[in-house]
Amino acid sequence: MSPPAMAMPNDDAAETEFQKGVKHLSENGVSKLPNKYILPVSDRPNVDKEQPDVAKSNLKLPIIDFAELQGPNRSQVLSSISSACEEFGFFQVVNHGIPIEVIRSMIDVSTRFFGLPYEERAKYMSSDMASPVRYGTSLNQIKDAVLCWRDFLKLVCHPLSDVLPHWPSSPTDFRELVATYAKETRCLFLRIMEAILESLGLWGATQGDKTPEDDEILIKQFHDGSQLMVVNCFPPCPEPDLTLGMPPHSDYGFLTLLLQDEVEGLQIQYKGKWITVEPMTNSFVVNVGDHLEIFSNGRYKSVLHRVFVNPAKPRLSVASLHSLPFNFMVGPSPKLIDEANPRRYKDTDFAAFLEYISSCELKKKNFLESRKLN
Repeated sequence: MSPPAMAMPNDDAAETEFQKGVKHLSENGVSKLPNKYILPVSDRPNVDKEQPDVAKSNLKLPIIDFAELQGPNRSQVLSSISSACEEFGFFQVVNHGIPIEVIRSMIDVSTRFFGLPYEERAKYMSSDMASPVRYGTSLNQIKDAVLCWRDFLKLVCHPLSDVLPHWPSSPTDFRELVATYAKETRCLFLRIMEAILESLGLWGATQGDKTPEDDEILIKQFHDGSQLMVVNCFPPCPEPDLTLGMPPHSDYGFLTLLLQDEVEGLQIQYKGKWITVEPMTNSFVVNVGDHLEIFSNGRYKSVLHRVFVNPAKPRLSVASLHSLPFNFMVGPSPKLIDEANPRRYKDTDFAAFLEYISSCELKKKNFLESRKLN
């Protein structure tokens, strides 16, 4: 039996309800989308309507068979990675080596966390961007003029021994299962990053001014790098055409490894149109972040993406965002700058990103645009 439809109280009381998140609204049987979530007409997803900026067909991203990287076809796979990063800014990885039970356990324990009573989830609510664990709603629930239909749990994942005691202790197997998943995705990120560096001619390639020690220094910086996991919960939405789960944005780091369930929701902007990415079982969607676009001096593209929501099905995704250490400056690689390709970006670090998002709404690629040299 469904819960009785939730009536929206007035202003202050309604604002308090909204701050509790969309899972709370959904559990209380909200049957009409509150005004606080309704986007201006120009920003609405229009997924099922004829719109010039929404593609009619879904997109199958380039598929990278990771097992092939270890064999005789390595050079062809590297070329496919390079093409995908230049054209789409996204690709899908299969045969990645992460056991299926680790992936299933991550989806399962995340679903159980969001199924906990609100009071249990609320213990981890924080407005502190630097907190090792943060539960919240929308993008920036204090500043967002229009809220997104999304709740999230953010977990700093490195170094694990420092952050693990701060993570949720309920469900009781949460820390163990999520730590295992975090370690596996970190290892996969490092292997993908080696391939990306090689595809740019910066790692494992022979260059006159480059030594094996250069490779070791570069890859060690990523071994010591940051990892932030974001578990996203998108409950069924009563009027999905009026809102979004996440607005158009790009990711700040080097690479994001995204695990999706089987429910569609992710769209990327390709040739001026929003195209839905088909979920693929036991695969990861990998996307170029702002830092990699900067590091590659614009060769690899950090692409706008967004999430639409569903009237009937809940959706869950797990994004693992990887970059260099938080205090590390990221700039274009000197080896990718020459007369034909002048430097296109300023140096940046995570502190600059935090300062930017705390001062304005994070949407589109505004942060990356702010890093460009005129």
